[in-house]
Amino acid sequence: MRFKRFGASLLVTGLALLGAATPALAHSELKSSDPARGASLATPPTQIKLTFTGPVTLAENPIQITGPENASWTVGRAEVAGTVVTAPVQAVGPAGEYTLRYKVTFEDSHVASGSVKFNLSNPVAPPSSSPAQASSPPPASSQAQPSATPAPPQDGETTPEGLLPTWVWIVLAVAVVAAGIVVALRFTRRKD
Repeated sequence: MRFKRFGASLLVTGLALLGAATPALAHSELKSSDPARGASLATPPTQIKLTFTGPVTLAENPIQITGPENASWTVGRAEVAGTVVTAPVQAVGPAGEYTLRYKVTFEDSHVASGSVKFNLSNPVAPPSSSPAQASSPPPASSQAQPSATPAPPQDGETTPEGLLPTWVWIVLAVAVVAAGIVVALRFTRRKD
């Protein structure tokens, strides 16, 4: 009888610990994007919009868009409003698959970088300039963002593709607690 109470109290304690630990396992992540993951666009967007599950701050050069034949879109200054990041873009390049790469820091100070792939079904030619415009320097906004290939994640950084879904962490935590209960019950039975 005493062992059943001990086992039941151990089970209740384990479940309480599991319930308290579950929110800590969930990191903020990308909730949605415009263009959406896997979207097929006839015309390129003029603005990128990323919505996250928690508030973010921007890293240096937070958004890059690259595509086939080394195409690189010009990304203007990104702005953040709580959980939403927006940035104007100027597209140029052939039809094909494009990759939007982002890098942000969440409220819990974890840095996340990831990518969203989408397709452009029509090529976009570079803007033509008239002879009068050709002699003037390009606007400062087009020079603001150098295109660069993002560095791979460093220690402490994660990408959404590398994160396990929350349900996997919950299942793992339940398995660990269950294993602990089984070991505790066997240990107490051996003593008696």
